[in-house]
Amino acid sequence: MTARRFWHRLLCDESGAVALELVLLTPLLLLMLLFVVALGRVVSARIEVDGAAAQAARAASIARSPATATAMATQAATTALGSDHVTCAGLSISTDTADFVPGGSVAVTVTCHVALSDLVGLRLPASEAISSTASSVIDTYRAVTGT
Repeated sequence: MTARRFWHRLLCDESGAVALELVLLTPLLLLMLLFVVALGRVVSARIEVDGAAAQAARAASIARSPATATAMATQAATTALGSDHVTCAGLSISTDTADFVPGGSVAVTVTCHVALSDLVGLRLPASEAISSTASSVIDTYRAVTGT
């Protein structure tokens, strides 16, 4: 009878089950939380880079020369990302002024490398490149100077 009670007690007793479930699920919950943080960083950076590219293209389209357009686009993108508190590990701004004539357009590509290296345990790359291109039309009646 004692052996039967022992096995019954061993198989049917649920004491400690909650602690075991907590021990098994806590690492999974932490990984899910880190994944949500990484996803939030990438999505937030995508939104901000899109906005910065649009602002840079608009700033470049009101410039009088291609050189000024490039400088104004760089300044506008840097200011936009800085005011939104986006920290880029590497920032690249490329301005295409090949069609810089009245009625033409100017395109700006902003690339930001978002750091993910501090989110350990997820095996993510150290940084993720977020790139966005925006273009803006140059006013038909705007006087522009040569290169």
